[in-house]
Amino acid sequence: MSTSRILHVGVLAGLAGGLAEIAWVTGYSALTGLSSATVARGVTRAFLPVLADRPDGVAVGIAIHMVLAVGLGLAVAAAFSTPTLRRIGNWPRSTLMVGTLGAVWAFNFLVVLPVLEPGFLTLLPLAVTLLSKLLFGASAAAMLRVQPARVRIRRGEALRRRS
Repeated sequence: MSTSRILHVGVLAGLAGGLAEIAWVTGYSALTGLSSATVARGVTRAFLPVLADRPDGVAVGIAIHMVLAVGLGLAVAAAFSTPTLRRIGNWPRSTLMVGTLGAVWAFNFLVVLPVLEPGFLTLLPLAVTLLSKLLFGASAAAMLRVQPARVRIRRGEALRRRS
């Protein structure tokens, strides 16, 4: 894949994954009575603690989450565009991506967050946060599977117009 293609797919994968996580946490919060705003403020507190309790602390947390999600989507798109990983089938590659996101979760929750913002670890059950990251992986994998088909379709349309 070209660099511009990796950027395009990576941004889309990150947006899809980030939105999947937001939807999951919002749904879990609605079912349990937890305030999803508390989770968003927790994200803000981890990166910009001075802004966490301000009126815009929730929006800042969502923005930070989405920026991180796009960054992760770009990293995943770059890693999964290597020739070795492009040779394996879509479903094994998707399974590997979900597993990779599980490893990202483990690093975040076992290494980074205990140092950066230990309070974030108590906002949601660990199983809920793990499932959130696995949903990110599934959403990003789906986006990566769909993108090559869209490119082939567009190329076919361009060829038909030329003939």
